Amino acid sequence: MRIDIITVLPELIQSPFEASILKRAVSKGLVEVYFHNLRDYSTNKHKNVDDYQYGGGAGMVMSIEPIDKCISVLKSERNYDEVIYMTPDGETLNQQIANSLSMLENIIILCGHYKGVDQRVRDSLITKEISIGDYVLSGGELGAAVLSDAIIRLIPGVLNDETSALTDSFQDNLLAPPIYTRPAEYNGMKVPDILLSGNFPEIEKWREEKAYEHTKNRRPDLLE
Repeated sequence: MRIDIITVLPELIQSPFEASILKRAVSKGLVEVYFHNLRDYSTNKHKNVDDYQYGGGAGMVMSIEPIDKCISVLKSERNYDEVIYMTPDGETLNQQIANSLSMLENIIILCGHYKGVDQRVRDSLITKEISIGDYVLSGGELGAAVLSDAIIRLIPGVLNDETSALTDSFQDNLLAPPIYTRPAEYNGMKVPDILLSGNFPEIEKWREEKAYEHTKNRRPDLLE
């Protein structure tokens, strides 16, 4: 998979890809991640990529020209499955979206800034709009990092145990059940006996029941 991230602050988003699972995925050649500074595509001598709103109003708007130029250059080099815009009013990211995107080959992620992008960008260049929640950040970089992490960890070979991602919360519209590790008892708190029994069919049954119970208590909307 290849991910091209378009941003006005590449230094803000690069660091998550220099550590942990994301770094491992890049090092193993399982994913390629490239950062494109939008200011490099500005024709303005000051390298501005924003301007005032038509009709007045507070806040600046990202201009269409540098975004179009950047995306056009990328598209001239390869085909892209999705051109994604990170925006608070996009489709809320969930596990099903991450699963679907993880199976693609090439994607572009555009990070918004200021009051957002010229609507013509959204109308003509973007194929998918994604939000990471009902709140506003200073820019789309952190959202792009969250989206990339959610996608990349699902790529075969990224996690040491490929079955681990299949048992994560939300994979079957259920939250994950309680988990425990050593010691079996700590300050009077004991690990449930079933998990120490070695009876794996019963353990799986227990986990399924606890996952359902946990979901019903915390996120009943997932069961509807």
